[in-house]
Amino acid sequence: MTAINGYKIALDEDKLDKMINEQMIAINMIDQDFQGYKNLAEGDKKALKHLVEAGRIINDVALEQDHPLNLELKKGLEDKAKENAHAAKALKIFNSLDGVSGLNGIDPEPVRIFEGVKEFKGRNFYPTDMSVDEFHGIIAKMLKKGKVDEVKKILSARTMVRRNGDELKAIDYTEYFAQAFSKIANELEVAAHYSTNHEFNDYLGWQAQALLQNNEDMDMLADKHWAVLQDTPLEFTLSRENYDDEMTPTIFDNQELADMLEAYGILPTPKDMLGIRAGIVNKQGTELILTFKNQMKALAKLMPLADKYEQKVDDSDEIKQTMVDVDLATLQGEYAQCRGAIVIAQNLPNDDKLAVKTGGGRRNVYHRQVRMTTDKERTKKMLDALLEKEFHQFYDEEAEHIFTIGHENGHSLGPDSSYKTALGVYQHTIEENKADVVSIAMMGQYVKAGIISDETLKKIYVTWIMRMLLKAKPQLIQPHRMGDLIHFNYLMKAKAIVMSENTKIRIDFAKFEQAMQDILKETIEVQLSKSPQRAKQFIDENTEWTNLHQYIADILLKLGIKPYKDIRTYL
Repeated sequence: MTAINGYKIALDEDKLDKMINEQMIAINMIDQDFQGYKNLAEGDKKALKHLVEAGRIINDVALEQDHPLNLELKKGLEDKAKENAHAAKALKIFNSLDGVSGLNGIDPEPVRIFEGVKEFKGRNFYPTDMSVDEFHGIIAKMLKKGKVDEVKKILSARTMVRRNGDELKAIDYTEYFAQAFSKIANELEVAAHYSTNHEFNDYLGWQAQALLQNNEDMDMLADKHWAVLQDTPLEFTLSRENYDDEMTPTIFDNQELADMLEAYGILPTPKDMLGIRAGIVNKQGTELILTFKNQMKALAKLMPLADKYEQKVDDSDEIKQTMVDVDLATLQGEYAQCRGAIVIAQNLPNDDKLAVKTGGGRRNVYHRQVRMTTDKERTKKMLDALLEKEFHQFYDEEAEHIFTIGHENGHSLGPDSSYKTALGVYQHTIEENKADVVSIAMMGQYVKAGIISDETLKKIYVTWIMRMLLKAKPQLIQPHRMGDLIHFNYLMKAKAIVMSENTKIRIDFAKFEQAMQDILKETIEVQLSKSPQRAKQFIDENTEWTNLHQYIADILLKLGIKPYKDIRTYL
């Protein structure tokens, strides 16, 4: 087997050939021949190329956050690939996962490219030789010594944590990644020099400064300037999401330690994995999305138990949420970690961010190149194998886009961040489940508003069901897939979906909306409980994996799955 810097490639060439030739799909970013690019002003064309370059730099940052060996082994693969076919093939899978390992959505264990190189619970955010028990013990000891401020930094979203004798120390991202952040800030400043839109340039300036200063207020100001952008030619996002850190949330499983932290006013927040997205705003696609935004105030009033909590959407004159459809020029960093899935839309900033806590708005961005990359031949085979013929007419890929709009809007409805984060390691599964359920439960309201038809509603139901079918039993680190399993089981219990004698899915449209309203109410109750134990109970009760689930998974696998993504950036 080929070795890279002393680490043997664990996957043989036959396995790699299958992964690349049979299980990988290309997602092509826009290039210079794309009409939307040609239509840009010359200054915006130049600006976009600098934003793409900023993305390339952030990818190395995300690689280091993810695993201590990522950068070393990627360079080793790149060097070896020039003369070694085995290394070249392994590099393709490394670039798909954007790391040395990752789940593929099929196998229960992560794909591991190198022998003996495994992932860590705390990624590279924390010392990789530190166990959960040791972590808790060190935090408790530091609190007892009065080192409250340092503990607060350790448990914040924006620090890398390293050993300091028998204690831990936190290093702010702006210090740990100072060299890379400086280069990115320079690219943003140059882009702002060329870009033709004043508001966009203003945001780039704030974002550049946030990368240079150890000051959470600067992130807040950058986020607030970003979230109000609606009519700009270009889109640029520095993404900060914290799904990957599995170490910090373990605090909530230690009630004694959690109580100690609460007494000091410290809320443990998982670490942010960084990414960059850049592209061109598609005006026609954006107009469709904005029609759904206009219904959010009405939906907020219909949320279960709405009198028990405050929502970000209220009766004020303006909903603090911008929404754009974007033709993508690049996805880098956290966006490029295609580990069983790739994000097709995003609602930021998340609730834990200071911009949201201080009254700032949100921004929804939809990824056109991702959602338009489909395998139509496989889809037809899937429908023939698993869906009764009479429902085939309702499968429509554009319906999935409408569902996604509802999902992203759903993140802005319901209890605020304090309820979500209190659920510890279960918070992301419960929140993604909630956003899905809000979307489907409220779709009938869009029919009443005249935005979609009854037939489109049926298309959304059917398409969503078929897209939620799982190829393997998911794990807690896969919150979207865990949500899919919860929904499927809940709908089966409610008999909104049933299996025919031919073991094919039938849908009872009459039972659908009520079933989704029921699960939405229960989900909100879980968030309001602020109880990790209640969240775990809800997940356990609704994630049973039976012979039926395995039957469906086996069929999907036989049809050929393409879990690996080849993101191709041209600009």
